[in-house]
Amino acid sequence: MGGIRVVSGTSADQDLLVPKPMRSRALRLARRYTGDPEEAEDIVQEALIRAWRHRDHLAEQEKMWPWLARIVANEAMRSLARRRWEREPEAGEEPPVDDALLASAPQRLDLARGLERLGVVDRELLRMRYDLDLTQVEIAARLGLPEGTVKVRLHRARAKLRRDLTA
Repeated sequence: MGGIRVVSGTSADQDLLVPKPMRSRALRLARRYTGDPEEAEDIVQEALIRAWRHRDHLAEQEKMWPWLARIVANEAMRSLARRRWEREPEAGEEPPVDDALLASAPQRLDLARGLERLGVVDRELLRMRYDLDLTQVEIAARLGLPEGTVKVRLHRARAKLRRDLTA
């Protein structure tokens, strides 16, 4: 299995092997937070370093993606907070306006309102799928449901959200 190997320099049992597909998922997740591919790359690098430093907290190799996804999400949030802090305008100075962010604000607000109108279960399924970037198999395992049930529930949740947003 190809992947990124982070080696501690001591023994092989302390290595952390991150498969390339998982690294790609981590990059997609980081890009969702930042919108910037270069910043996403930096976030994933920092997340991999944190993961290696705390590899002893990973109990089961099968649960690596949810564990790594949480680290990537936390690192992305830290990066966004730093960016906001660094761009904080001085007294009397107008804050910079990101035109792309401003243009997408109404759509993001509509999406947030649509998600609020969904039931808790539907909202959580969509969060697991899109915020945590979990596969249907991983969601099913987490919730103790058959994969087919998760697939149908995700389909119905997306359909409800779509109807709500186009109404």
